[in-house]
Amino acid sequence: MKIVLTDAKTVTQGDLSLEPLKEFGEVVVNELTPYDKIAETIKDADMVICNKTPLNPETLSLATHLKYIGLFATGYNNIDVEYCRAKGITVCNAGSYSTDAVCQHTFALILEALNRVGDYNNFVHQGNWKNSLTFSPFAFPLSEISQKTIGIVGYGSIGKAVSKVANAFDMKVLAYKRTPVEDNSVTFTDFDTILKESDIVTVHCPLNKDSEKMFDSKAFGKMKDGSIFINTARGGVMDENALVDALESGKLSFAGIDVLETEPMAQDCPLCGIKNCIITPHIAWAPMETRERLMGIVTGNIRNYLNNKPTNVVN
Repeated sequence: MKIVLTDAKTVTQGDLSLEPLKEFGEVVVNELTPYDKIAETIKDADMVICNKTPLNPETLSLATHLKYIGLFATGYNNIDVEYCRAKGITVCNAGSYSTDAVCQHTFALILEALNRVGDYNNFVHQGNWKNSLTFSPFAFPLSEISQKTIGIVGYGSIGKAVSKVANAFDMKVLAYKRTPVEDNSVTFTDFDTILKESDIVTVHCPLNKDSEKMFDSKAFGKMKDGSIFINTARGGVMDENALVDALESGKLSFAGIDVLETEPMAQDCPLCGIKNCIITPHIAWAPMETRERLMGIVTGNIRNYLNNKPTNVVN
């Protein structure tokens, strides 16, 4: 069994062991594979394990032995699943491994918007507290999270985790899901109501044809004045230029973003330098505990596939 990793550096930079994969055969590790080298790199592979590598008819054209693609990710929009189905290639993702980590990061961004910890830390280290006339200088406005309305767009495992924490903070929780489920801890409503009534809108839906750029100028225009936008899902669900306009006009008071349409960030990304926008480099999923859990799911998926009981199949 020849197992080819195409972008191992996106999962480990030496801190997470890839040894568990050797249980299943010969492991060929490529830290990163340029697009024009993918087809040649995987042509002899029985299995490909990847994170964001594009696997489509062009890059899979030489992979005549390939029977299995395992993802170091929940999202699989980089895989042509229809093509893989037609070729008899099983595709398995790693669902729910990052639920707690992404939920945690979501609230880190929300609380930064409300408590301004970074701004106050800079204020102190720049010597401003030493020169303050009062023991408690109100340099930046603060706001309580309790009783605020949070609108959760997408109600899978991460959305549910966010709602649980939001309820613990005594927030009013609204949720939008295309196929609502029964959950008395939240109020399900339509997308427009989420936009109009939420103090904070947080996105947790997959990127697909329905969700692509769903947060455009029209959507931002419907949001409450001074509201907060959080995106830890996929960059493609928002129009970056529209978000810039909403932030610079004051329509939105703050945005906390962990994902962009182009990653790594494009040189001309319009959000770069916007003062009321915090951007983290797609690291919500990256705690060590989370990646260890991810490795366990990926190896479990392979083991189950080889035992003719495949799990987490997306095609």
